[in-house]
Amino acid sequence: MHPKINGDRLWGSLMTLAEVGATTGGGVCRLALSDEDRLARDLFVRWCREAGCSIRIDAVGNIFARRTGCNNTRPPVMTGSHIDSQPNGGRFDGAYGVMAGLEVLRTLDEADIVTDAPIEVVVWTNEEGTRFAPSMMGSMAFAGLLEVQQVYQITDAQGHTFGAELERTGYRGEGLGGTPIGAYFEAHIEQGPVLEEACKTIGVVIGGQGQCWYDLVLTGQDAHAGSTPMARRRDALVAAAQIIQTVNRIGSSFPPGGCATVGHLSVHPNSRNVIPGCVQLSIEIRHPDDLKRKAMDMAVRAAVREAAATGRIEAALTQVLDQPATPFDARCVAAVREAAASEGHSHMDMISGAAHDAIAIARIAPTAMIFVPCAGGISHNETESATPHDLAAGCQVLMQAMLAASTAVTPGADGFS
Repeated sequence: MHPKINGDRLWGSLMTLAEVGATTGGGVCRLALSDEDRLARDLFVRWCREAGCSIRIDAVGNIFARRTGCNNTRPPVMTGSHIDSQPNGGRFDGAYGVMAGLEVLRTLDEADIVTDAPIEVVVWTNEEGTRFAPSMMGSMAFAGLLEVQQVYQITDAQGHTFGAELERTGYRGEGLGGTPIGAYFEAHIEQGPVLEEACKTIGVVIGGQGQCWYDLVLTGQDAHAGSTPMARRRDALVAAAQIIQTVNRIGSSFPPGGCATVGHLSVHPNSRNVIPGCVQLSIEIRHPDDLKRKAMDMAVRAAVREAAATGRIEAALTQVLDQPATPFDARCVAAVREAAASEGHSHMDMISGAAHDAIAIARIAPTAMIFVPCAGGISHNETESATPHDLAAGCQVLMQAMLAASTAVTPGADGFS
């Protein structure tokens, strides 16, 4: 019989963490390496030390809280997520995975359970990619997908470098990667409506879809809005509007699972009576099938060329992220599925529509994810909501899956015998 996590304590941890960077709309604003992010990190470190864990911090600020096992030569079984947020983010995105990991540590400690492999809970740096792009920066650097010096030089909108802000917050450590992981499990709210609509408590995540991010700069000609004839205009915003509509159609043209979004738009000179001469926008595409995602990529590029030619606009399209679809480890997925079944929770297999740190870690370690429902599928929003019952259920499944990986009698190359 497995010990039971304390759902009330888990909820209390989440609500206390949500006080750091709390917004008036009930959400949080903890941009990566901001003062609020630093305070949240400090709180996590304090709680983990109180739970008897040792702490290490790597060169990009990832925090690892370690609970020793009987055989500390074995690679750790790891869980975690992130505590940075969107500018108007919710209380559960990322934070739930970290607090669920903390609750696993506390429960195992109270039950005097000593695992064979050590257990680690990690806070990955800058998962959101809002202040510093790209997203999942800490986990990608750990997995060897980004160079440390490249990460240090990335700047935010105010010109602050990642490296300088890491130093300022006191979370620049030593070393990066190179340490094997026995198994990695990440608990997360779904950030979509599938589980709620299906009346399921647990999403057994079998993999993540691939995605591409682009930055696009359209350059036309600033001109007077009243004295420039329509036929003479080189309106960058008109070209952008054409591209935005086409991008939306591309997302709908590749079912099932295709998504395409323009999420950021900047217009220059942004004056009421001046024809826009320059527009900067972001484009992203996602699909669980990389061949279809490639076709979407080709369609996006064709749309940009067509709009530029029609409007006599110069277009500079730069791809800033190309992440392949990522299947998760069959044994880790099975451990999650079996834990959900043993607890009597309704569950279903699913693909993650959102990107998570687990996607990066799956490149170097056996990985799986656990989803729980969020109200209306709403996330990246101050109204983001999840029930204490579902959060506790996901945490219980997390603990059982981790125990299955960490208590194997015969150590192998990973966390399972």
